[in-house]
Amino acid sequence: MSTTTLAVLVPLLPFLGAVAGLLLGRTAPGFVRPLAILPTLAAAVLAVVVAVRQGGGPAISTATELTPTGSVPIDLSLYIDGFAALVAVLVGVVATCVQVYSTAYLREDPRYPSYAALVSLFTSAMLLVVYSGDLMVLLVGWEIMGICSYFLVGHYWETEAARSASLKAFLVTKLGDVPFLIGLFALAADAGSFQITKILGTVAAGGLDHPTLIALLLLAGVAGKSAQFPLHTWLPDAMAGPTPVSALIHAATMVAAGVYFIARLLPVFAASSAALVVMAVMAAVTMVGSGLAAIAQDDIKRVLAYSTVGQLGYMVGALAVGDRGAAVFHLLSHGAFKALLFLGAGVIIHAAGTNSLGAMSRMGGLAKRIPDAFWTMTIALLALAAVPPFAGFFSKEAVLVAAEHTATGHSEFAPSAAGWLVLVAGLLTALLTAAYATRLWLMAFRGRGAAAPDHGKEPLAMTGVLWLLAIPSVGFGLAAGPIAGWFDGGELTPTLVTSVLGTGAAAIGAMLTYALWQRASAKAALVSAAGTRVAAAAGEPAAVAAAESAAEAPEVAEVTHDHPAVPAGPAADPGKAFLGPLHRHAADGFHLDSVYDRLFVRPVRAAASLVRFLDREVVDTYVRGAGTGTQLLGSLVRRAQTGNVQSYLSALLAGAVVLAIATAVLANVNAGS
Repeated sequence: MSTTTLAVLVPLLPFLGAVAGLLLGRTAPGFVRPLAILPTLAAAVLAVVVAVRQGGGPAISTATELTPTGSVPIDLSLYIDGFAALVAVLVGVVATCVQVYSTAYLREDPRYPSYAALVSLFTSAMLLVVYSGDLMVLLVGWEIMGICSYFLVGHYWETEAARSASLKAFLVTKLGDVPFLIGLFALAADAGSFQITKILGTVAAGGLDHPTLIALLLLAGVAGKSAQFPLHTWLPDAMAGPTPVSALIHAATMVAAGVYFIARLLPVFAASSAALVVMAVMAAVTMVGSGLAAIAQDDIKRVLAYSTVGQLGYMVGALAVGDRGAAVFHLLSHGAFKALLFLGAGVIIHAAGTNSLGAMSRMGGLAKRIPDAFWTMTIALLALAAVPPFAGFFSKEAVLVAAEHTATGHSEFAPSAAGWLVLVAGLLTALLTAAYATRLWLMAFRGRGAAAPDHGKEPLAMTGVLWLLAIPSVGFGLAAGPIAGWFDGGELTPTLVTSVLGTGAAAIGAMLTYALWQRASAKAALVSAAGTRVAAAAGEPAAVAAAESAAEAPEVAEVTHDHPAVPAGPAADPGKAFLGPLHRHAADGFHLDSVYDRLFVRPVRAAASLVRFLDREVVDTYVRGAGTGTQLLGSLVRRAQTGNVQSYLSALLAGAVVLAIATAVLANVNAGS
């Protein structure tokens, strides 16, 4: 079978599995799990075969006209280079892991059939984006992912949080998609085609008439899809969906699509130095802001969500300095350990009965209850913190090396200002990343208090996936040398300067957080002991005095176990001391939602109220007036209809007399003139 045929089957198989799952979900529930896993697994295997055949060599390109348009043609085309081949493997592997994991995680969920089908459709849409060689076909997959995220984030639609989060994710990403669509049309108009190869040829020939405008319009769509400042606010709230969905969105699909899109069309953005500087500023603000916000979050999934925002900032920063190899290398590395982090967080949430790190810090022995999650999460957090020799170290160093080359003038691709922005922000974010990774590990696994509930060993479908993802989280960085040939051929190996700076920053963040945690733990122990003595003096059992409502440490909708009340008391949270007065603002995402509410939501609601007033009080007044006038005229005419023949004859005679008199008067007037 030809490579082209295999490539067509890669996105097609999950799509067929999604359709079959939706059709058979109610009538034949026994087929739901096989239809969820097998097509996605087959797509992953075929993606590996396509990658092996492509081998980092010349791109595989083929196209056929989809439909005549009369102007710019739309083609059903494939364009598979080293970037596309490896990203497709990542999507297939992570999606398969999510589907296998979900069979155990959502085994008691009555809506699992529709969930599994939507995950398959989500996977198919991302694979379409990855392999597509035509921007309009790419746009189809881009928008399907938006619809799937709406339904999957709102999976627990009975809760207000899920409904609000799904709507917010949909609206914010659509806000970016509007200029994105305009940018696509402008790009195709200048290039005369939607095909990526022809567009890149036009760019190389200097044929773009409005490069800065097109790049900024496209960048708005990327900011929405890949959760970059200022359109990143939807991603932390999207944690209201099931945890496996979070793993899929954050690791390999929706948020990765924007970064991949820029990597595909990087020459378009490089045609404008202003666009590259804007991209660098966006990446720098995103990296630092998300790192600060992650340190202040209590929800374990929101910590990981802000972490994703920051890591995507690294990728966008690498693209801003012109190194798409480093960007996609970090995308692949991040996809492995971030999927592991979210799926491991799902095990922790099931075991602890809460997603609150504060509540976990008041539990003892959680690490012993879930040893598989403990060890694999430790590996993933070390990779996230870029500790050598884990995968995150090599991929993050590749970004810093690219920024250093641009900052020091060794690369003429982007202005040196862009390089300095990305380099400084990247080093500061390395410190913040190590800080919140250390904080998460300490609060989740080194809690002190009542013993964590024991629900037995987690299913193999969940723990097996964790260990599978731990392999690339440890060893993928070693592929930095060979994998460079799949990209643009640039070096992806660390340099001494960036290694020392990056690792040193991470070490400072980790050690500072650990010291602050020890101090917070000692303080919390003193306060807890004092509270116990007060309760005992009052004759109240300590367990009752320490009981805390689930409202403070909320259980998420996906938790299926029964859990005891979480002991009360101050949490040993080093984040408060680390951030100081910034903590309150960082915990609320620096109040960006409030800013957007005042700048956009309230004016739109006010305008809607004005339109409603004009519609009801002005437009409807004319409508009601027309009806009222007709009714009055009808009532007058009705009064004349008495049914008396003599009255009718009298009126007829009177009318005839009036007409005769009028005729005579007009005749005399005409004769006199």
